[in-house]
Amino acid sequence: MSATKQPSLSSVADIQALLQADLTATNQLILQELESDVALINQLGFYIVNSGGKRLRPLLVLLCANALNYSGEAHHKLAAVIEFIHTATLLHDDVVDASDLRRGKETANALFGNEASVLTGDFLYSRAFQMMVNVASMPVMDLLADTTNLIAEGEVLQLMNCNDPDISEQDYYEVIRRKTAILFAAACELGAIVSQQDQMREALRDYGMNLGMAFQVVDDMLDYVSSAEEMGKNVGDDLAEGKPTLPLMHALKHGTEEQKETIRHAIKEGDASQLQMILTTIQETNAIEYCTAQAKVFTDRALAAISGLEESSHKSALQLLANLALARKS
Repeated sequence: MSATKQPSLSSVADIQALLQADLTATNQLILQELESDVALINQLGFYIVNSGGKRLRPLLVLLCANALNYSGEAHHKLAAVIEFIHTATLLHDDVVDASDLRRGKETANALFGNEASVLTGDFLYSRAFQMMVNVASMPVMDLLADTTNLIAEGEVLQLMNCNDPDISEQDYYEVIRRKTAILFAAACELGAIVSQQDQMREALRDYGMNLGMAFQVVDDMLDYVSSAEEMGKNVGDDLAEGKPTLPLMHALKHGTEEQKETIRHAIKEGDASQLQMILTTIQETNAIEYCTAQAKVFTDRALAAISGLEESSHKSALQLLANLALARKS
């Protein structure tokens, strides 16, 4: 008997097509669970959830469950939970960062105000926990309770590191591990939990953690190499917020004394007025190449983590996501 031919995958759109039925069910659940008898929650919630994201984190839940041959429907609910948690963090992040552009559109706080954004984020968090309770799985609740707590710690750590040009790379990686990568890891681990394949939890968690690390390193790099149109946010936003991300840290270590002083001042004061000079420094110090190399270390680890997965189109999709994370432009 000949093996079933797997679909050719080369883009996120191909992966979405592979999971079309699961994504449709998940999106319907997201819209259903967003409903509230408070009109502003409906208005703001629908705005942020439908603002053009790739649904990458729920995609990971669905892919990992399918890679382990799960055949139920609980993964739809868990994918929606992950998306609600992620969306809540976005609402809170944009308020903390005073951002006015995300995914090429005005942020919710720019349109509806900080108060409404924070409170709607709180609604999404609490709705996520209502949904996870309905799944009736203590391992699920344990994992997601720990994950949301670590995300909150990551946000506070990032706040503490703002305007500090002297943090170490280890400090930087600890922030992005908690703030970003931990939710990728949880999304993947949920696939093993819902499939009742505990022996795969560590492998999928490692895959998700390293994918998330690579994703954030590249994201921080794009702030200095992409246009606002490509990124969907303003160029130099991280600098204006005084965030000492990896490209700046590398340039600060390897620039001339004048360049170092300019970068230190920019981080301390959240001053993007010398952005062009700093972009030149980043280029001259090969900071982008360095960041790319570091991101590749994480993608290689992600790929190694799932090497033992049974071959399938869903495993191929997970491998593709790791490679796409390294190559993405937005």
